Amino acid sequence: MNQRELFLRHLAQTSEAPLAIKIVRAKDSCMWDSAGKKYIDLISGISVCNIGHSNDQVIEAVKKQAEQYMHIMVYGELIESPQVKYAAALVSHLPPQLNSVYFTNSGTEATEGAMKLAKRVTGRSKMMAFRDSYHGSTQGALSAMGSEYWRNAFRPLLPGIIHHAYNSDEALDAINDELACIILESVQAERGVMAASEEWMQALRKKCNEHGVLLILDEIQTGFGRTGKLFAFEHYGIVPDILLLGKALGGGMPLGAFIANRSIMSQLSSNPVLGHITTFGGHPVACAAGNAAFEFLINQNLIRDIERKHKIFVDHIKHPLIRNIRSMGFMMALEFDSYETNKRVIDTCIEMGVFTDWFLFASHCMRISPPLIITDDEIKEACTIVRLACDKVSRM
Repeated sequence: MNQRELFLRHLAQTSEAPLAIKIVRAKDSCMWDSAGKKYIDLISGISVCNIGHSNDQVIEAVKKQAEQYMHIMVYGELIESPQVKYAAALVSHLPPQLNSVYFTNSGTEATEGAMKLAKRVTGRSKMMAFRDSYHGSTQGALSAMGSEYWRNAFRPLLPGIIHHAYNSDEALDAINDELACIILESVQAERGVMAASEEWMQALRKKCNEHGVLLILDEIQTGFGRTGKLFAFEHYGIVPDILLLGKALGGGMPLGAFIANRSIMSQLSSNPVLGHITTFGGHPVACAAGNAAFEFLINQNLIRDIERKHKIFVDHIKHPLIRNIRSMGFMMALEFDSYETNKRVIDTCIEMGVFTDWFLFASHCMRISPPLIITDDEIKEACTIVRLACDKVSRM
């Protein structure tokens, strides 16, 4: 059997029709398949590869750390330099109240840890989440997910989680002394890039303060410059009690984190001891890779060019088939009239050498979240291909 047959037979599938493109190399903003075909990557592994694929500094950091040691003990027991160095770098770029980092394996586990922490700190069990939100697909994160389509098949889930409309007065009115936390995305990514208003976010923060409710902001997709600021909560003039990170955090390696104040986070260490524990969370090689990627992002000042590059996209990608463009920095959603139209355009783009995808809760929208290092010429080339794909679909 060839690799495609082995892939379909022996790897658990997440959909009935996977793309099954065999990628053999990826560098910067492009990928190549086994036939040598080049693809401009417009989704960065779903916002993972913010600084591009196979960054030289990240590769060197991985090699160096692998030669020293890889796994040595469960997270939190030994002083492991990559974890310490990366945690210090992260908090140096965060507000002072966010000063304690718990590294995990993924963004989903960061969600789980934060939900546990909120219950532990407040002594409450009820939580508020939002419709059309995505926080991961493990049982706790799935309970907070804002779509019954995905939740229903796995019920019963965690009790006591209420869902309200994002950016709504009804959500503000429902905040009370019974809630342990409110968990929400700084920008609803899988809804097709829906941002809240600054006024609503500030009102949410104020109501949480009044009722002793912890505010958990999910920046697993929006973090690390994706929205034009290092962290998306900076757009709103607020600071969360717990910050969730993942995806770009590891520089291409699996890594997540939840970050809070030390006074809060310390409550996971007693009553019970090991209140949250992970074997591979904060893996030394993943932390070394993430820190190298973070240093590259900061030192190269990649965020400085996001607004300018965003304008190139908007100016060059317009087409009559595209009904609307929603965006915040390098998170963009191209809205079509239906999923069927969007899927035809996406498939045509892939055929023509542009790799893109759709959104979980906005299947009629095309996802654009390219590496921050994408060049002006690559943007223009990708936009030309998207327009040609739209032309082709229009004639079908």
